[in-house]
Amino acid sequence: MNLADTVRAVLKQKGPAAWSIDATAFVFDALTLMAEKRVGALLVFSQGKLTGVISERDYARKVALKGKESRKTRVSEIMTSPVISVGPEDTVENCMRIMTDGRIRHLAIVEQEKVVGVLSIGDLVKWVISAQQQTIEQLHNYINGKYPG
Repeated sequence: MNLADTVRAVLKQKGPAAWSIDATAFVFDALTLMAEKRVGALLVFSQGKLTGVISERDYARKVALKGKESRKTRVSEIMTSPVISVGPEDTVENCMRIMTDGRIRHLAIVEQEKVVGVLSIGDLVKWVISAQQQTIEQLHNYINGKYPG
């Protein structure tokens, strides 16, 4: 596990779950689904095509702060579009750079125009922490003479 690992490796460990909602749904329904699935964002589809992402941040900034009603506002009105996506062969490092530069927290993973997963910044941080723990353990074993050989 390291920064040069691919998104495919992260998805293999995390799983490919990618929750979504239709663009015509109400924001309230999106929030309900996010709460049920314990996620901070949903992919948004319109006529079977990935068209956006709706996040808790979108709700806070575009509904709550503007005095709109979540039961009367459509997902399409507040979603972030276009979707920023990467492929499964992109690296963890590249994804972290894209997320940091774009100030986004979720990336759609798309392969041959099909969504194969979603990564959050939390997923990537867990991956990096795990890689660091692995390195520390290997160094500790080396220092204490417990290395394979």
